[in-house]
Amino acid sequence: MSLPSSLPSSLPSSLRRRAMAMAVFSLLGGCAVGPTYHRPDAAPAVDYKEARGWVPAAPADTLERGPWWTLFGDPILNELVASVQVSNQNVIASAAAYAQARALVAQDRAAMFPSVTLDGGGTRAATKSSGTSNTYTASLGATWEPDVWGRLGRTTDNASLTAQATAGDLAAATLSAQGELATDYIALRQTDAQKTMLEETIKGYQRSLAITQARYQAGLVAKTDVLTAQTLLTTANSDALTLDRSRAQYEHAIAVLVGKAPSEFSLPPAPWTAVVPEVPVGVPSVLLQRRPDIAAAERRMAAANEAIGIAQAGYYPSLSLSGAYGGSSSVLGDLFKASSNVWSLGLSATQTLFDAGATRAKVASAQAAYDQTVASYRQTVLTAFQAVEDDLTATRILEKQQELQRQATDSANQAEAQLLNRYRAGQVVYSDVVTAQVTALTARRALVQVQADRQTAAVALIQALGGGWRGLQQ
Repeated sequence: MSLPSSLPSSLPSSLRRRAMAMAVFSLLGGCAVGPTYHRPDAAPAVDYKEARGWVPAAPADTLERGPWWTLFGDPILNELVASVQVSNQNVIASAAAYAQARALVAQDRAAMFPSVTLDGGGTRAATKSSGTSNTYTASLGATWEPDVWGRLGRTTDNASLTAQATAGDLAAATLSAQGELATDYIALRQTDAQKTMLEETIKGYQRSLAITQARYQAGLVAKTDVLTAQTLLTTANSDALTLDRSRAQYEHAIAVLVGKAPSEFSLPPAPWTAVVPEVPVGVPSVLLQRRPDIAAAERRMAAANEAIGIAQAGYYPSLSLSGAYGGSSSVLGDLFKASSNVWSLGLSATQTLFDAGATRAKVASAQAAYDQTVASYRQTVLTAFQAVEDDLTATRILEKQQELQRQATDSANQAEAQLLNRYRAGQVVYSDVVTAQVTALTARRALVQVQADRQTAAVALIQALGGGWRGLQQ
């Protein structure tokens, strides 16, 4: 853009001067200082060890994730997780922080527009020479700081990007609370399943105790068989109490996550839906960049870039325009007559000539803060890669482990039943039965544990990928 070489001579000199000033400001308006933001490379990784063909994609954190918890097919879990967003206090606090950030954006944006004020007043004074007199004044003033060096625009952009980062924090807090609730709920249902299984085991131990007592009374076995059977039964009852304690703790944790006092919340036992959702092939290439913590880190990096330009604007003069229109009169009715009014226009410029390196230090500080956000962003992405790899590994191995554990449980159950029958017939000693019973109980509990671990790993994988994959499948 260039200044006009001449202006029409017919224009009044005052208008010509003002037109020239506006042209100058229009020219300077394109002189915004500071670096242009370019999102740096996050990490050298372009593939996943555990799932070849999954590659990182462009940020897509604003895409709809859908209620991912419904993939587990549990209506009670659906109801509980849905209430986290409106009841969890950590989520509510993050929502308030986001609202505050949005208000700051509006506040910084307002600084780009003129500020208009209206002043008025009246005084009554008395002197010995002239007696009593009244004076009335009224004025309309305006000030405006042209965004010559882009400082105000970058300040607004900085606030806007910070608000977007805060929105990412809100989404991350919500996803974290939802994932924690799902994990606690799975652990609670696992405990219910363990308790049901242990109750059946206790019934079996009671039958074994009755058998040993009958054989002891018949003089066929020593009293040690009875004592051993009693020990197994008592230990199993103690284990049941341990499960009751664990269940109560999980229930209390769920109560807090949904914003209720533990005394006001209860979750009765219910059948465990051990559904493990499968991740569609190819979808995770998009999902990783939907992680809200990655999005928040990237927006903070962009905001820090704007802060460099804000600091660099300190090297240049600060300009402001001001204007006023008003008047004064001793008679209120004459206050707004043309003969009583005056107007003024002004232009001021302020340039710092010496500040002992303060501006240079601010720029260096802003640059260092930006470098810090870049490192934080890259570390966040690397941590995300690690989480996905870990959870993919767990998903793959636990699936195989569950099948092996199911086979081991079947074999242990059969061995327990056969040895108990042989004990009744007097073919084996009771210590063989005890070993089989302990082995069978351990195998059954391990099978329940690995089923819960598979669900927990699925929750963790969904969190690592930023949420569910609704709307992304072709």
